[in-house]
Amino acid sequence: MNDKDETNKARTTRPTTQEFKDFMGEHWAPHEDVEVTRIAAAPYAAERRARLSDLFPGTRFSVPAGELKTRANDTDYRFRPSSDFTYLTGLGIDHEPGAVLLFEPREGAAGHDIVLYLVPPAQPGDEGFYSDPAAGEFWIGRRPGLAEFEAMTGIATKALADLPASIDAAAEPGEDIRAALAEMRFVKDEYEIQQLRDAVDATIAGFERVVPELPRAIAHKRGERVIEATFDGHAREEGNAVGYETIAAAGPHATTLHWISNTGQVRAGDLLLLDAGVEVESLYTADITRTLPIDGTFTPLQRRVYEIVLEAADAAFAIVKPGIRFLDVHLAAMEVIEKRLTEWGIAPAQEDAESKLYRRWMVHGTSHHLGLDVHDCAEAKRELYLEGVLEPGMVFTIEPGLYFQEGDLVAPEELRGIGVRIEDDIVVTEDGAENLSAALPRDPDEVEAWMKRLAR
Repeated sequence: MNDKDETNKARTTRPTTQEFKDFMGEHWAPHEDVEVTRIAAAPYAAERRARLSDLFPGTRFSVPAGELKTRANDTDYRFRPSSDFTYLTGLGIDHEPGAVLLFEPREGAAGHDIVLYLVPPAQPGDEGFYSDPAAGEFWIGRRPGLAEFEAMTGIATKALADLPASIDAAAEPGEDIRAALAEMRFVKDEYEIQQLRDAVDATIAGFERVVPELPRAIAHKRGERVIEATFDGHAREEGNAVGYETIAAAGPHATTLHWISNTGQVRAGDLLLLDAGVEVESLYTADITRTLPIDGTFTPLQRRVYEIVLEAADAAFAIVKPGIRFLDVHLAAMEVIEKRLTEWGIAPAQEDAESKLYRRWMVHGTSHHLGLDVHDCAEAKRELYLEGVLEPGMVFTIEPGLYFQEGDLVAPEELRGIGVRIEDDIVVTEDGAENLSAALPRDPDEVEAWMKRLAR
């Protein structure tokens, strides 16, 4: 027993007389049935398991959901299963701490016997019902049992206690299996694309809730937190949570790529870079960025920077179609960035074209795959990711930016403290691409009109 188990045991100590146990185990109303309809993801997850099984004939392996993670002392973060576990089972939201999906090779036959091992809930009549904070329904509420999970997923289900002793319940699958799963996830099926559409729609609605709160953000000493709380509250209302920590970067903070402290003030006349995404209950997430004039109108200088970034995004989007390399999307955007910064006189002369000195103001990549993880498919082989060829069903971001940090003595003084990023989520189609987030304005005139319409 670890220290945390000891702490929980001490904190949940209850009388142990037989009389008390009998009293706690009796006179509870029957449960209302938990929904056991086959989940929508089940047939898609079954096909994914079959594909993975075919890739590793005769290999025994397991995919864990993961354990609860300690936030502090004896309190845990809200549980989120691993993305690979969700991909193979279809189980999202907070299903199911400690679970393990085991692929057991069939003796004398092709394929695997696949079993989902779970911790059964402790129900009335079980001692753990009132004494086990991890599985007791007195603590965590009504949970599906083994038969219910089997009905939901279509996977044979057993108690975690029956997991073969030779299997480490916490061990991640091998690198080869993780890479195979990442590469399988490049192309989304119709269920996944619909989940991503839903996530994008919910995210757009979240952006629409932020704009009317800008006056309150301006008045608050930590206005960035007002923006973060507005979006994050929306994500909890409409989805599972945010797909990643919200970046609510106002003024010079917009030049810090991963500004998630969100402790700054929001001032009229500055820009707000809002990078945020709703994760829906299936755990698919959107990832959208808009850079907004806080008082509703771009200054001429802000607009000039913004229009360069928008031109780069449009150039990248214009070339997307099956058959090109993923890397080509980035190169198309950077060609615009280089050209415009050179024309402006910002990018210095360079002796070696490979130096790409203009990258000082955009050091990140233009695109990343999107799905169950905001940076999806990250364990795929490099040659299949950056050098990979686009196929219909791939979903990724296009997100060029320009970032002139306050302390950047190379940048013109009037640009220092301006940061702009525009990010959209796209799906590759049979003959091009669809911008899933096109309903959120990106043209500067349309952004201003949209903000005016939403303002209180």
